[in-house]
Amino acid sequence: MLEIIPVLIILIVGIFLLTFFTVSQQTVVIIERFGKYNRMCNPGLHFKIPLIERKSGTLNMRIRQLDVPVETKTEDNVFVSVSISVQYFVLESKEYEAFYKLQNAESQITSYVFDVVRARVPKMILDRLFDKKDEIADAVGAELTDIMEQFGYGIVKALVTDIDPDAKVKAAMNEINEAERLRVAATERGEAEKILIVKEAEGKAQSNALRGRGIADERQAIIEGLKESIDDFQKSIAGTGPMEVMNLVLLTQYFDSLKEIGTSENSNSIFMPHTPNALSDMTAQMRDALVQASPVTNQPQSAMTAQEVEPKNNDIKETVEEKIEKSDDKPAGYFNPENA
Repeated sequence: MLEIIPVLIILIVGIFLLTFFTVSQQTVVIIERFGKYNRMCNPGLHFKIPLIERKSGTLNMRIRQLDVPVETKTEDNVFVSVSISVQYFVLESKEYEAFYKLQNAESQITSYVFDVVRARVPKMILDRLFDKKDEIADAVGAELTDIMEQFGYGIVKALVTDIDPDAKVKAAMNEINEAERLRVAATERGEAEKILIVKEAEGKAQSNALRGRGIADERQAIIEGLKESIDDFQKSIAGTGPMEVMNLVLLTQYFDSLKEIGTSENSNSIFMPHTPNALSDMTAQMRDALVQASPVTNQPQSAMTAQEVEPKNNDIKETVEEKIEKSDDKPAGYFNPENA
């Protein structure tokens, strides 16, 4: 009796294993009775009659993805490899069609992807293909949705994941893109230099305008100062006219300039006129200035007339010219008209 107990236990365990079974999540099991479809078993614990019913197969209810590379050429005769990714799943309540009507769903989907891609891509040039890849994906998805639904499959999304032209074509495209970028960079650099030049010119124009305005203001101030000096001089010494005052002012400025040049540490020469009668002209100018200024600096009763001043001026002129002729160090450019 004790020897039968292990046998009974093994028999019971065997019957249990043959009768009861479990179905995993997102999986459906097809049960057939005597070779004929009987029912679908959803996830959970189920039983079947041994030797009468059997598990014919299982269906995966998860969303799956199929990658399909398609070799084709474009309208401009460029060979490309277009990669299509299709996401599909088994429709609920259509497990029977998915299991019995279609033996290999992936092969069926691949065939339709090839058909759609090779019908549309040859109608596009390469540049347009990159822009219209979403249209190709939508066309593939729409075609597969209509066809695969009758086989119990649904299409979630079709995507164009890659467009890979021939290696030589890619190298040419890279060269074109590089040339375009260099052209844009050169254009931008030229515009920047143009703006810099314009701004620099505007700055110089503004600087010149300000400098000119400053010079004008300075000259206006000098004019105002001279005007005040003339007015004060005429008020202080009666009988003097504007011309006499101006000659005296110019003479004073002339000697002040010579004094500044002589006392300056940075100057070692004086630039003098170099015409043939340079020294004579300068002497005459100084004499004329002294003559013009004499009525202003002296009293009217001691003033000399032009007839009285002329002989003395001639004497001064002759004395200066004789000293220059006798001197070994003549001014540069000196010319005596009498020796001509």
